Amino acid sequence: MTLHLSLAPLIALIAGILILIRPKLLNIVVAVYLIVIGILGLFGRSLGIP
Repeated sequence: MTLHLSLAPLIALIAGILILIRPKLLNIVVAVYLIVIGILGLFGRSLGIP
């Protein structure tokens, strides 16, 4: 059995858990999430990420 995880849903899950634990982290978590997703969107194909 092979398990394939996409990076975006994994980041979203971790961000959601962090926000539930520490609501004051919301601004930072959202900013980091948007930056990571933006970088993956721009450079993902050249890195071999689908």
